[in-house]
Amino acid sequence: MSTPPSATPVRAMLVLGTRPEAIKLAPVARAMAAGPQFEPVVVTTGQHREMLHQMLGMLCVDVRIALEVMRSRQQLSDLTARLVGELGGAMREQRPDLVVVQGDTTTALAGALAAFYEKIPVAHVEAGLRTGVIDNPFPEELNRSLIGRIARWHFAPTPAAARHLTDEGVPEEQVFTTGNTVIDNLLWVLAEGTGTSAFRTAAKRILVTLHRRENQGERMRGMGRALTRLARRGDVEIVLPLHKSPAVRDVLLPELDGHQGISLVEPLGYLDFAATLAECDLVLTDSGGIQEEAPSLSKPSLVLRTTTERPEAVEAGSARLVGTDPETIVTWAEKLLDDPVEYRRMAGAGNPFGDGRAARRILDQLAEDFAADVPVGLTASGPYSTA
Repeated sequence: MSTPPSATPVRAMLVLGTRPEAIKLAPVARAMAAGPQFEPVVVTTGQHREMLHQMLGMLCVDVRIALEVMRSRQQLSDLTARLVGELGGAMREQRPDLVVVQGDTTTALAGALAAFYEKIPVAHVEAGLRTGVIDNPFPEELNRSLIGRIARWHFAPTPAAARHLTDEGVPEEQVFTTGNTVIDNLLWVLAEGTGTSAFRTAAKRILVTLHRRENQGERMRGMGRALTRLARRGDVEIVLPLHKSPAVRDVLLPELDGHQGISLVEPLGYLDFAATLAECDLVLTDSGGIQEEAPSLSKPSLVLRTTTERPEAVEAGSARLVGTDPETIVTWAEKLLDDPVEYRRMAGAGNPFGDGRAARRILDQLAEDFAADVPVGLTASGPYSTA
């Protein structure tokens, strides 16, 4: 339920550093900027600096503060320490009423931790995702669990994610099922209609994304071999936007560069990525967000991981968790390429991740709580308790 605007808008600092965070927080930032109830203060940490600069203007997100925290091949401990310090300084300078973080990146954890130290309440967008394995994915599983201990508002994308939080002891009145903001943004971007697909032929089109830390090294080299086997069929076009990480490029370029049927392209701007996704026939990915986007466009996904924090797509039948073994990857990809019945079953399974109105639900809840006589900060009864 919407609440009347207050005389003084709620000053909300939105912290983002990676391209997925920008995509998923953009609908929240746009909605805040469009009305009188909130004053959004967007802070970028530069964790994916090149990718962010490609897209923030296109997403209609105005950046107030741009931090420069990245160093070449820096360790996670160094990055985390630098982020907490820089974000803490930005919070003391800007004095927000609220800090919003998204997902499970190092930026998200550092933003939540810095806000906790500054005694500013935290809203966690895409809360409650869990694999149950503390180091898989690494470091995301630990990051999101720790944010769950800090946040005052937990905006879960699905009922299953909400149950994870209440099972961990988060009060039910602080957990809200909203859908995932990635669907909001995907529908907004496709409505713009200005993206260009990276596919160039009428062959069976496979979109591949690979980058996850736990897959780097020999596992990723094996995935590269699986892709070359698929390309040798002669009836497929594989497009792989190559992640900027040297650890990814050093493995995949020697395996895939120059193979007929495989196009290695630079990271796509989000409009172009959405257009490419809309035109593909099959997705192979170790990413997170694309597992949510693909079902919205009826695209079957093979998840190249041993665990997923998004089991809803697997349970619905729109995705299959196939692991990292090259033989298994090829077997399942060929099944979907060659079996129309199995393909239609997965393509028609539907999307369990939302209806495109998640950002509106998030803003309505925040506005209601700030307008009400309800404490939203640290209290004697615990972090961000309403008691």
